[in-house]
Amino acid sequence: MTGSEPAQNIRRIGAEERRLVEAAQRDPARFADLYESFFELVYSYVVRRVPSRAEAEDLTAEVFHRALRSLPRFKWTGAPFASWLFRIAANMIADRAKRAAREHGAGVVGETATATGQAQTNIEEVERQARLFRLVEALADDQRRVILMRFVEEKSIREISQALQRSEGAIKQLQFRALQNLRKELTTEDTEKRTAKS
Repeated sequence: MTGSEPAQNIRRIGAEERRLVEAAQRDPARFADLYESFFELVYSYVVRRVPSRAEAEDLTAEVFHRALRSLPRFKWTGAPFASWLFRIAANMIADRAKRAAREHGAGVVGETATATGQAQTNIEEVERQARLFRLVEALADDQRRVILMRFVEEKSIREISQALQRSEGAIKQLQFRALQNLRKELTTEDTEKRTAKS
C-alpha cells in the first residue's frame, strides 16, 4: 500500500514540513513560513481549551514564541511538526491552569488537576489529530474541500453543495469516499505501528 497516491502525498507533505523546519533551524527568519503554515491549526486547538478568545490568542502567540526558542533543539522523528506544537500548547495550558490555581487559592485546585490531566490525556489525541490532518491534506482536492467544509467549518451538505456548485448527491459521495480513504489510511498506519512494535 506504500505506493498508493494518498501515501505518496503524505510522504510529500512530510518532506515539505521537514524542509520548512530545517530551513527555520538554519535561519530563524524562515520561522515565519512555519508560523503561517501552522497558525490556524494551533489556534483552533487552543481556542477549544481555554475560556476566552483573547486568552487563546495570547496562548497561541506564546506557543509559537516558545517553539521558535526551542527550534534549534527540535529533532525530526517523522511525526507531524504539528504534534510538537500541540504538545507545547498542551503543556502551556496545563501550566496556565496551575498558575491560576495558585493565584486563586485552593478552590481552583480541583479544576486545575482536571485541566492538567486533560492536557496530558490530550497529547495522544493531539498526535492522532495531527496524523488525521496530514491525511486530510493528502486527499484529492474535491474530497479535502468537502471534509474541511463539513467537519471544520461545520457546513451542511446543502451549504457545501451550493458553495461548490455540485449536487447534494455528489457532495455526499465525495464525503463518503474521503472518509473511506481516511479510515483505510489510519487503519494501515495503525497496523504498521503495531507490527513495528512487535
